[in-house]
Amino acid sequence: MTTANDDPDKARRFREAALPHLDDVYTLARYLLRNPADAEDAVQECYLRALKHFDTYRGPAMKPWLFAILRNVCHAEFTRRASAPVQAADEAPETAEQPPLWQESTETPEGAILRQRDASAVRRIIDTLAEPFRETFVLREINNLSYREIADTAGVPVGTVMSRLARARTMLRAAWLAQEEPQR
Repeated sequence: MTTANDDPDKARRFREAALPHLDDVYTLARYLLRNPADAEDAVQECYLRALKHFDTYRGPAMKPWLFAILRNVCHAEFTRRASAPVQAADEAPETAEQPPLWQESTETPEGAILRQRDASAVRRIIDTLAEPFRETFVLREINNLSYREIADTAGVPVGTVMSRLARARTMLRAAWLAQEEPQR
């Protein structure tokens, strides 16, 4: 079996095609697995599998192909977790939330506090969505995939993507309004 070390041209082509999407792949993994360390492991596994099978990639869009591989990796992790003993939520250790890779520096301390509060609230609300809705929402709104690319990634019809996205947006809007209501 040839490896990337045996074929420097393959390794170079893979880096040029796949590495620009690293942040997007991590973002999706973070939303799917809800844990930064697990997301990093899943992204690493995704890229290892992608490199291993890069000779079979026929394009045209690298990002949906990587998302499909990541999705398989994450689903394998869900299956592993389902067979593992469950820990009660109040027994779970508190983990520090890592800022997203796309966060920009802020101009003022007030703006930073508001942005952090809103970003944290949005992440919490997105995390409450059921997996198919969360996955579809993240692929569309955060990773900017087309409906067709999402359908190909998730292995569902475009109509299902549109339906899931509409329902996700409705659920997110309702959750946001419910959260904001007590503050008024």
